[in-house]
Amino acid sequence: MRRIRWGVLGTADIAKTRALPAMAGAPSATLAAIGSRDLARARAMADAFGAPRAHGSYEALLADPEVDALYVPLPNHLHLEWSVRALEAGKHVLCEKPLVLRSAEIAVLAAARERTGRHIEEAFSYRNHPQWAKIRELVDLGAIGEPLAVHATLAKQFHDPDDIRNNPDKGGGALYDLGSYTISACTQVYGRAPQRVIGALDRDPRYTIDRLSTAILDYGGRHATLSVSSQGGPNAWASHQQFTVLGSRGWLACDFPYAHGRPTACHVFVGDEASAGSMPTRTWTFEPVNQYALQFERFSRKLLGDDVPSWPVEDAATTLRIIEAIFASARDGLWKSP
Repeated sequence: MRRIRWGVLGTADIAKTRALPAMAGAPSATLAAIGSRDLARARAMADAFGAPRAHGSYEALLADPEVDALYVPLPNHLHLEWSVRALEAGKHVLCEKPLVLRSAEIAVLAAARERTGRHIEEAFSYRNHPQWAKIRELVDLGAIGEPLAVHATLAKQFHDPDDIRNNPDKGGGALYDLGSYTISACTQVYGRAPQRVIGALDRDPRYTIDRLSTAILDYGGRHATLSVSSQGGPNAWASHQQFTVLGSRGWLACDFPYAHGRPTACHVFVGDEASAGSMPTRTWTFEPVNQYALQFERFSRKLLGDDVPSWPVEDAATTLRIIEAIFASARDGLWKSP
């Protein structure tokens, strides 16, 4: 069986702790090379995960003819440059979220995609979890009626001053990091951007990033509310996560909807006229899966020509326009259109 040969651009923690351990569980993917600006770090990571080659520069990795696709876990502000350069080097690209920092930059990526004929996606691993296929199915089949309101919360504590999440110049803050999950989830339900948004932010006085962000998204008679915090919730290995959908005839809820730092069993609950309070009528249980492995497998199969789900970069533009509108709303105290 042919497999896609992957290279990794950089030695970020998410690559070492989440992505590369998972790649071994993707039958259609194989790790071919690591590239770093420090050759010793590249070699150490290559040795740790069984990559046959290590490169002492990003450029050398891009020039490697034995690499088909690149995983890009660089700091947020570097995503645009190196994704474009990777596409122009003939590589397919799976780039960590947020894909870029400004919605206007999506057009640059789309142009590079069209020019090179290579595939690029935002690495939202949560979308590969089978619970989201079930959520989509339940919504499409009208199991809870028409969606009227989505409620989404995501929080974790990031206090390290060296963490890029606390650097506003590198795309830090709760909205870019955690908010992108909740906004993407709203788009999964409604399938479109809201007509307008209004938001409120609380900023950290030391780092100046938004550490608590709350917004209402108005879809025209349909709503979504989200709250994300980079300094809230339990200081545990897993972030605090909530996702519910209020429907015209029932409700849907999840107990672990977004990022699975460790493969963990989870559930989708549905309540209808037979349920009481928050006790569900029906429950779907999902055994632990590694959604990072599922992501590499799905992406690789896409490149091999299989008919699998995929998300164009234009989907990321919707998320970024909403983030920009929330920032503008919080600044001006007014409703804003994405």
